[in-house]
Amino acid sequence: MLAGGSNLVVADDGFPGTVLRIATRGVERSDLDDARVALEAQAGEPWDPFVARCVAEGLAGVECLAGIPGSVGATPIQNVGAYGQEVAETIVSVRVLDRSTGEVHELDAAACGFTYRSSAFKRVPGRWVVLAVTFRLERSRLSAPIRYAELARALGVELGDRAPLGDVREAVLRLRRGKGMVIDPADPDSVSAGSFFTNPILDAEAFAALQRRVAERLGDGAAPPAFPEPDGRVKTSAAWLIERAGFHRGDGDPRGIAISAKHTLALTNRGAGTTAELVALAREIAGGVRERFGVELMPEPVFVGHEWGGPLATPQHDMR
Repeated sequence: MLAGGSNLVVADDGFPGTVLRIATRGVERSDLDDARVALEAQAGEPWDPFVARCVAEGLAGVECLAGIPGSVGATPIQNVGAYGQEVAETIVSVRVLDRSTGEVHELDAAACGFTYRSSAFKRVPGRWVVLAVTFRLERSRLSAPIRYAELARALGVELGDRAPLGDVREAVLRLRRGKGMVIDPADPDSVSAGSFFTNPILDAEAFAALQRRVAERLGDGAAPPAFPEPDGRVKTSAAWLIERAGFHRGDGDPRGIAISAKHTLALTNRGAGTTAELVALAREIAGGVRERFGVELMPEPVFVGHEWGGPLATPQHDMR
């Protein structure tokens, strides 16, 4: 089951079955009180226009998620996030079809099991069909507090400050375009499945081991980025690890599969590449990080027709 299909890596042999595209549309608004509004969006609603609508109506909470391709229904599956926001912060409930029973349920946010770039829907693939998502947003012409340093710099504000919703959305779109993360037919770096690897989240012992290994390999002054998590673990940067493992922007085949020239985490197809070549490059990158720093990188996209750790189909055609 697909919506926009923007976060998939499909085997060269394709998928031996039927694909159902979720294309339901519609958004219903309910005023909760003077400060908050609920928006129930059907799963097939395109995501970026939904964000634009929220910004235009003065509803804060998803403005940092502008420019992300795909549909509303996909956002809870991966707990979509960017520039300091995640949909888990504003999702009230998700209406789902349980394929194991044929029953429709309204799951509250706790039942969705949201974690970093994951959810109960992603951890049990194939069971749930997302039908609609309800968001609780704040009535405000100002954004939620800015929590991402790069975005704060782009807006000329301090971390924790608020900024006009429209300014935040435009700043996010500019940043994403600069990284090839807004679909643009004229930009070959935008032909990707987005960030290919998630940022590793390590327990204290594993992060201490990474710090020691970085110091040994890169010198005493080097240190991996550290972003403390509420549960005591530490998130570090996959891009930082990849670059210091010896991989660089633009590496690869200029006519086929290559690391984006703008963003180390994106693997692009310049027109003549195959899925087998894409995954081979991804495995080479993950292997290099594992060997140099002892950290296992995990892919972010969903694999269809093959497995990240398993055999790939024989290349037969281009992935376009």
